[in-house]
Amino acid sequence: MKLRLFKFAAITLAISSFFISCTSDSGSDTPTTPPPPVTKTEVNLATSTTLGSYLTDKNGRSLYFFATDANGQSSCTGGCEAFWPVFNVDNLTADKLGTGLTLADFASITTASGKKQLTYKGWPLYYYAPMSAGDGYGGAGVNTPEAAGKTSGDGVDGTWFIAKPDYSIMIVRSQLVGHDTKNYKSDYTVGVGTTTYFTDAKGLTLYTFKNDNFKKNNFTKEDFSNNAVWPIYETDKIVVPSILDKSKFSSITVFGKVQLTYNGWPLYYFGQDAGVRGANKGISFPSPGIWPVPVKDIPLAI
Repeated sequence: MKLRLFKFAAITLAISSFFISCTSDSGSDTPTTPPPPVTKTEVNLATSTTLGSYLTDKNGRSLYFFATDANGQSSCTGGCEAFWPVFNVDNLTADKLGTGLTLADFASITTASGKKQLTYKGWPLYYYAPMSAGDGYGGAGVNTPEAAGKTSGDGVDGTWFIAKPDYSIMIVRSQLVGHDTKNYKSDYTVGVGTTTYFTDAKGLTLYTFKNDNFKKNNFTKEDFSNNAVWPIYETDKIVVPSILDKSKFSSITVFGKVQLTYNGWPLYYFGQDAGVRGANKGISFPSPGIWPVPVKDIPLAI
């Protein structure tokens, strides 16, 4: 009797398991949603104890700005391209950017040699590929891409700088062209020749006023009624290229607004530059030398 009851229970359990299994299987017709694919970011931020935050590619290779790209177009041509290859990402989207980067800061240009190149805040981006030593038997060296994590291209020739997201000052090397359309040299005489001077982070030219005194703005009116003519550069952030002495930068308060200074000289924009990158019309307004561009070795204001 007990044996029959045991067999009956076993059969009942098997039948129940079968129906439960079938009921469970019937739900498998609903497809499950696969996890989204993992997208490897193409541009990232790295951090250095000496340089702070800077841009890299997806493999950790450093990216650079070139001071002669004053107008936002690549000026690295010919043999320069072997040492400083362009960086590009086709169809860049927000999900291809690392934390701290914004898609609106990136754009694309075409170089003189027909290559696509990514820009950041208006600055074309490059790699560094220095020439390696020859083989010692007459063989020439070759351009070798800089290894990931290295920043040896920063400061090269005083014109190549690590690409940082937070510069408050940048350096450009460009021809000065006044509002009178004449070319000017660094001494503000008419002529052709490049000048190395300061801009803001987006390459907009900065100026000093020869009638200012040490950390004293003598131009701006209390009601800021003339600020549109020579807008003050409003920031107290000091993030500058590595070849500059940060201690020479400071800030002052001008009727409640903060203005950056260099070597005691308050810094301004020129309204007629109209926010155009590379424009430096103010160097001849109202006459040459009244509003010079700030340069690394500008004398201390008095």
